[in-house]
Amino acid sequence: MNYTELDVWKYSRELVKLVYILTKSFPNEELYALTNEIRRSSISVPSNIAEGIGRQSNKETIHLLYIAKGSLQEVETQLYLSFDLGYISEIALKNILEKVISNKKLLNGFINYYKKL
Repeated sequence: MNYTELDVWKYSRELVKLVYILTKSFPNEELYALTNEIRRSSISVPSNIAEGIGRQSNKETIHLLYIAKGSLQEVETQLYLSFDLGYISEIALKNILEKVISNKKLLNGFINYYKKL
């Protein structure tokens, strides 16, 4: 299976792009704090999906997919924190959280698929 053809991987890449666009407007003092943290968390999602697909066993793949899911939860939390700190608007938060929820659904479906193999 080629991970680059998977919707779950493609959608998570889109989320990374949106996070980078959104965090460009964060204050400079957040560059090495929240900005860096949310970017790293978002990058971790497609990276762990790709790594999981490259593993030899379903058990290892599922483990890495759960790590990707955890990173997605981190991104969600960091988006809420960004809103709480006034770095993003409620509309921006709502829009990007829709993408996060879509990613969660795809990832959960993919995990369930691997569990059945």
